[in-house]
Amino acid sequence: MIQIRSPRVHARRLATILAPVFVFLALVSWGLASPVGASPDDDFHLNSIWCGDGFRDGLCEPAATPDKRLVPGPLGASACFAFNSRQGASCQTAVGLSSDSYSMVATPRGNWRGDYPPLFYSVMGVFAGTDLSVSVMLMRAFNAALFVALTTTIFLLLPRHRRTALVWGYAITLVPLGMFLVPSTNPSSWAIISAGTLWGALLGYFESAGWRKAALGTLAALSTVIGAAARADAAVYAVIAIGVVVLLTARRERKFVVSLVLPVALVLISSYFYLSSGQSAVSGAGLPSPSGQAGGWMHFFVADVMEVPSLWAGALGLSGLGWLDTPMPAVVWLCSIAVCCSIAFTGIHHTFRRKSVAVILVFAALWAIPTYVLVRSRVPVGEQVQPRYILPLIIILAGLTLLQRRTQSLSLSRTQITVIVAALSLANALALHADIRRYVTGTDITSWNLDTAAGWWWGFAPSPMTLWSIGSVSFAGAVALLAILLWPRAQDATAGETAASALA
Repeated sequence: MIQIRSPRVHARRLATILAPVFVFLALVSWGLASPVGASPDDDFHLNSIWCGDGFRDGLCEPAATPDKRLVPGPLGASACFAFNSRQGASCQTAVGLSSDSYSMVATPRGNWRGDYPPLFYSVMGVFAGTDLSVSVMLMRAFNAALFVALTTTIFLLLPRHRRTALVWGYAITLVPLGMFLVPSTNPSSWAIISAGTLWGALLGYFESAGWRKAALGTLAALSTVIGAAARADAAVYAVIAIGVVVLLTARRERKFVVSLVLPVALVLISSYFYLSSGQSAVSGAGLPSPSGQAGGWMHFFVADVMEVPSLWAGALGLSGLGWLDTPMPAVVWLCSIAVCCSIAFTGIHHTFRRKSVAVILVFAALWAIPTYVLVRSRVPVGEQVQPRYILPLIIILAGLTLLQRRTQSLSLSRTQITVIVAALSLANALALHADIRRYVTGTDITSWNLDTAAGWWWGFAPSPMTLWSIGSVSFAGAVALLAILLWPRAQDATAGETAASALA
């Protein structure tokens, strides 16, 4: 007997294949939108990457003193445009970034003192070579591919009713900061990748059996290592995510107790990476404050606890990208914040006791952790603690709000989904345009045509306008396809609620 599949089934299969491709293209477009050195503190991170796999001739060599290394000179000077949005990346020609030959210079700026966990730098170091621009783009493309591969695999392994939280938890929180950081050479890339994938994979691990359980457990372990081995704060977030999942799935059964072996092991792994990192000292001493502000802890507590939400808004576009010197158009943060809040509130329409407790706990951590660090550091909001530090917690919180029971669905009408896709696509397109413009010419030129008076661009990439078009269309296509993948459940839920109202 020949089974005839409906057009909806074929559309879903096509969307499953094309959506990851579009997401990858969108991320790589963001990776090409900014030059070498554009990520925050890249003068530190690039040196650390080139020395991530030890001493190598022409890449990382011993210096006269143990606290320094010899690295390619253009690495540390590549961010010649930092803190001046009117200065494009054309200044990199003067520092020799585009030259075939460069000198090795001694620098103390790097991770050889163990400030960060070493794994991120070691993996990125595989791509380090004498062509600095190509090396950096390979690293950015690798991180984009890692994000797509991990999220796609977990999506396919998760039960259908768990996929909405994974997809929309990321979709409503990545624009613009996450889109900028995932395809970057900053360790925050791996912290963001770990944030949504760890709790999603671990939840599926507890709710599955057989080979699927083993696969999701393996992915949860991989996600834990990716985050904890990149940043100390990501190790803390991993422990929070693990605790939340255990809370959501706890049962008085022998099977559950046996399954606890994995999360306990993951907590120990996270603790190891945290304690072995120099960043862990922040919990006791706070961050160094160059401004040297005076005042008691109560003074800073009162001031900071009221202003911490500005960091949340900053992660959704209110703060600048890069070295905080790339301002976003107001439409970007308006669309991102509106979509994030509206979808989150829609998600908590259906709730249950454990979900409520989990959401409250993560929300409290989102407020308490940056407040604690700011107070310990004796600095106000706006110094030291940046929005990128807490974006992983925002992603976890967004996913939790969208968590539904097996018999429930995210109730969105066709019009609501259309508005969401349009708003996210517009926010991404405008943010990508602003990011490219900032580096191609500087913000003093406001022409819509990014090819006009371009002072900097890659020698191996399509033109700025072509890249912007590819990135914008790819992101819009990805969000639309992901909506199609989850659309039947939303449509069925809406129809069910309408029928229930009619019978009432």
